[in-house]
Amino acid sequence: MITTSDPLPELERYYDAAPRAGGARAEDFGPLTLFVQEGDGWPYYARPALGAAPAGGITVADVERVLARQRELRIPEAFEWVAETTPSLRAAAEAAGLSVHAHPLMVLDPAAVRLPAHPDVRVLGAADPLLRPAVTVPMLAFAAPGTAVGEPGPAELAAAERDPASEGRRIRVAGMIESGRTALAAAVRDGVVLCSGQYVPVGDVAEVVGVGTLPSARRQGLALAVTAALVADALARGARTVFLSAGDEDVARLYARLGFRSVGTALIADRPL
Repeated sequence: MITTSDPLPELERYYDAAPRAGGARAEDFGPLTLFVQEGDGWPYYARPALGAAPAGGITVADVERVLARQRELRIPEAFEWVAETTPSLRAAAEAAGLSVHAHPLMVLDPAAVRLPAHPDVRVLGAADPLLRPAVTVPMLAFAAPGTAVGEPGPAELAAAERDPASEGRRIRVAGMIESGRTALAAAVRDGVVLCSGQYVPVGDVAEVVGVGTLPSARRQGLALAVTAALVADALARGARTVFLSAGDEDVARLYARLGFRSVGTALIADRPL
């Protein structure tokens, strides 16, 4: 686990390596790298090139060259980076017409006390019959952002599972689980998946991603329990560093209960709808 006073260089190396390990090709745009997914899978984004530090910072022209290529490829116009590592990119992205969103970047404290395992939470294998709803729950959760209890619930989850795209996601995640490129944990009650999330390991660094709770099951501590299970599994499999990006400061305070501490700010820039 990170023990140095500045964890950001190690996270930068992870951010550069993770898309490559996930099957993306890297296109060079000087101070920026565009990652393009090869074949099926989630689309990637552009980010600062590893080790690039142009004297004048990243410019609007740099961003616009990448945006033109993203439009040409018909992929999302999106950038991700760490504010403290590449401070010039925010102004350039905003000047290019992108909307920038900030998220607390958090690393697990190696001395933190681990929460006990939750009885409803387990890590799913690639052949688990609940994998399909488990990969569908976060889609419903992120479509209804926030932490308030609401809809959708189990009925909407069952309907979403019938979408052919849900099966495509299941097949993709099952392959990633089998190859060791991800692990998925889920909170299951009475046969219904209420919360799920994943971590993505690259070497001995793992990022917790995509933790989402079915809106009708919020405010029960399930996201925290799923994250704790992911942390425990990652550490058991040899991870030295575990990190995540929280949705906002309120969510960051929840993750602090697991021993995560803020080390910076993750920024995402995309085209406003």
